[in-house]
Amino acid sequence: MAIERTLSIIKPDATRRNLTGKINAKFEDAGLSFIAQRRLRLTREQAEAFYDVHKERAFFGELVDYMLSGPVVVQVLEGENAVAHHREVMGATNPAQADEGTVRKDFGVDVQENSVHGSDSVENAAKEISFFFSDAEIVG
Repeated sequence: MAIERTLSIIKPDATRRNLTGKINAKFEDAGLSFIAQRRLRLTREQAEAFYDVHKERAFFGELVDYMLSGPVVVQVLEGENAVAHHREVMGATNPAQADEGTVRKDFGVDVQENSVHGSDSVENAAKEISFFFSDAEIVG
């Protein structure tokens, strides 16, 4: 198996409810390691740039506004097949459809306030990681 890196974001609904530690415990218990981490408030420009892939979709404005509604925790996780493994631990985008024990099933509110974001491919992980972190900030 390949050692990979993936970007993880703990979204405003989860930071507002003080769930960062509980969510990160699930990732650690699943064998993922934290090699970079930062708590921040996204600017509108950052949120729009990060979610640019969804720019033409009807929910884009709501998504940007939601991501601006509170602080987020951006982090880089590393481990075997980290991208796919992280997505398994997160669960389905819609918490109502997520498997028991996943982050979104346990902590997500709805399809928008689903507590976490994760990269969907190794290629996107590299882009997303570099959006938030320089190489010097990643220590693993």
